[in-house]
Amino acid sequence: MARPKPLKPAALRRRCNRSLLKFRTTGELAGLEQVIGQPRALEALAFGIGIRRPGFNMFAFGPADTGLREVVRSSIEVQAAHEPVAEDWVYVFNFDDPGKPRAISLPPGRGGAFRADMDRLVEDLRSAIRSTFETDEYRARAQAIEDEVKEQHQTALEQIEGRARDNSIALVRTPLGMGFAPVRGDEVIDPEVFAKLPAEERERITRTIGELQEQLQAALQQLPRLLHQAREKVRALNREVTEFAVGHLIDALRVKYGDIDEVVEHLNSVQRDVVANAALFRDGGDGGVPAAAAQAQAQAQPFASASLRRYQVNLLVDHGADGGAPIVEEPDPSYQNLIGRVEHMAELGTLVTDFSLIRPGALHLANGGYLVLDARKLLLRPYAWEGLKEALRAGEVRIESLGQIFSLISTVSLEPEHIPIRVKVVLMGEPLLYYLLQYYDPEFGELFKVAVDFDNRMPRDDDTTLMYARMIASEARKAGLKALDREAVALVIEESARLAGDGERLSTLIRQVTDMLCEADHWAAKRRARAIGADDVRAAIEARRRRLDRLSERMREEIERGTVLIETDGTAVGRINGLAVMQLGEFMFGKPSRITARVRMGRGEVIDIEREVKLGGATHSKGVLILSNFLAARYSGDYPLSLSASLAFEQSYGGVEGDSASSTELYALISALAEAPVDQGLAVTGSVNQYGEVQAIGGVNEKIEGFFELCRARGLTGRQGVLIPASNVKHLMLREEVVAACAEGRFHVFPVATVDQGIEILTGVAAGRRGDDGSYPDGTINRRVVDRLREYADKRRAFAIPERDRDDGER
Repeated sequence: MARPKPLKPAALRRRCNRSLLKFRTTGELAGLEQVIGQPRALEALAFGIGIRRPGFNMFAFGPADTGLREVVRSSIEVQAAHEPVAEDWVYVFNFDDPGKPRAISLPPGRGGAFRADMDRLVEDLRSAIRSTFETDEYRARAQAIEDEVKEQHQTALEQIEGRARDNSIALVRTPLGMGFAPVRGDEVIDPEVFAKLPAEERERITRTIGELQEQLQAALQQLPRLLHQAREKVRALNREVTEFAVGHLIDALRVKYGDIDEVVEHLNSVQRDVVANAALFRDGGDGGVPAAAAQAQAQAQPFASASLRRYQVNLLVDHGADGGAPIVEEPDPSYQNLIGRVEHMAELGTLVTDFSLIRPGALHLANGGYLVLDARKLLLRPYAWEGLKEALRAGEVRIESLGQIFSLISTVSLEPEHIPIRVKVVLMGEPLLYYLLQYYDPEFGELFKVAVDFDNRMPRDDDTTLMYARMIASEARKAGLKALDREAVALVIEESARLAGDGERLSTLIRQVTDMLCEADHWAAKRRARAIGADDVRAAIEARRRRLDRLSERMREEIERGTVLIETDGTAVGRINGLAVMQLGEFMFGKPSRITARVRMGRGEVIDIEREVKLGGATHSKGVLILSNFLAARYSGDYPLSLSASLAFEQSYGGVEGDSASSTELYALISALAEAPVDQGLAVTGSVNQYGEVQAIGGVNEKIEGFFELCRARGLTGRQGVLIPASNVKHLMLREEVVAACAEGRFHVFPVATVDQGIEILTGVAAGRRGDDGSYPDGTINRRVVDRLREYADKRRAFAIPERDRDDGER
């Protein structure tokens, strides 16, 4: 078996082909208008925007750094610009049921005109009605009605007074009322004189006074009826006069809005109410509110009194200035901000409300267009998610406060008429949120049928390299940065591949690339360069790593000081350097750790100490079980595995997860069984399957660089290096200093496809290939392992209890 050779420098970092970059600076490049690296997402976005069926709302998910929000917004803007402008919506007073305001839709731009017309109408009515009631004609007709009542009443009294006078009786008016008294001549007879009159005379006078009193009482009782009739005549006169004053004003609006039946119907109701309540306009419409309070209300809101506010129009949604369908992004998608709300105001010490205090939600504003929401914020707001689903499911918005829904408040509120909606909702968030909603919310799939999946990387070839260069030019111009020279662009493209963790891919995390350009521009400005060079990009990359690598440097220092025991020189049996990767935010770094194995005769157990103390995760435990079965199947197929082994991550005080150390643990076991020393200058990463094949792992660049940093700090000997899975070679995008050390022969990276290849590199001893007779050649690692396990099996058999004695013990 040929021992793998270290990788050549060209394989450690895939360089950008400079010959493709036929420019001196990005100033010569045309900007890139299209979105780069997202064909699947753009197809889904175009489909979701174009389809007009219920439930085909969109959920766009992916890393925020891909520019997801900008792509979604720009795609929607292109489509919305060619769509019709949405209609306006207003709320008006419901004269039949004031607690249920009416909603009216109008063509775009006419909602604001209708509100202005109604405000103007109120002012015109106020002036016209007052003027009409102040005319001489009206006063004369009203006075005639009043005079008629007075005349009828006076005639009745005069008739009674005449009858009394014919019978020598006078009608006497006193502060206590009217009465009758006998007279002689022009003088009222004194009671003493009246008593001396003959009995017949007194009886006649008394009887006559009684009859006159009854007639007077009847006349007085007739007065309220006459006054009522007069009031009715005055009302009829007022209606007639008001109709005359109001009719032509409202007729003009009827003509203007004759194409909107709901508006005409409302104007008819307004006319009836104005005619019935003309006094509101004659008296100023303050409804009895003190002058100071009425003035304060008038300053706060035109026609602020409840009496005249009923004639206003509450313009809920106005698209008069818009072009195309509306696009609304709600930064705070709370329940009320989505659904709308009914506000209250203090009036004479009480909280009151009316239709003019209805406020729109994002669904109202986006009606007829698009509503873009952050999914995470939406789910964090109480009841907002349920409110949105209910509106989409019902196809209408029902304005109702949470306090009203849960009966938490007793304040009088309104029940506004529901407004039908036709809106395309676009949620944006992380992939995890999409899949959780898909799994846990059965309504999610019915309402959000279109998934827009943004990728975090794209293929790397000649075409995409050129597109990436143009994208870099566009981002630099957009951010107002200096142009980049060709070497700087090449280095940015290489760093993009490194961000993608793959030499054959480029990162679509545009924000990270833009941040890198901004930092490079800073370093270019410090050296007063006219363009950003490769050194500026390197400075930006190094400065960012320096800002974030405090913890990795602290861990490396503890290894250098001997606090954490890891060797980078010499050999040892059953001890090997493993590599893990840690991530803190956006910063990843490799962390070396020592893995040890101890073996002895036993019952075929490989004890994972991490699992036993519950520090090992499921994936790590799976890797240990796989290597255990590989060991048993390869080396003890025809006799019992009489091994007791233990594996441990030394000085590990946190959880261990992942199977990337399973090959490392297997090497440690093989070393211990074969008693073959392992070169401590080498570190290993890679998982293993049951056939001894080494499999790819993640974070390969960071793992290599983590061990390189430690070796460089202690001094590179030329024998140090890292074993990686051969399938990870295509992912290599190592830092330039690592590539340089490898080119000089001071550090090495070995690609390993099988366990046998790896153990040969680690021990310097041939692994050995199984012969036709099933045995391995003498002196090879595999032969030494087989011999050791057979020795354990023979010893265990020698210590076994005889069959007969065992049976007696069981009885």
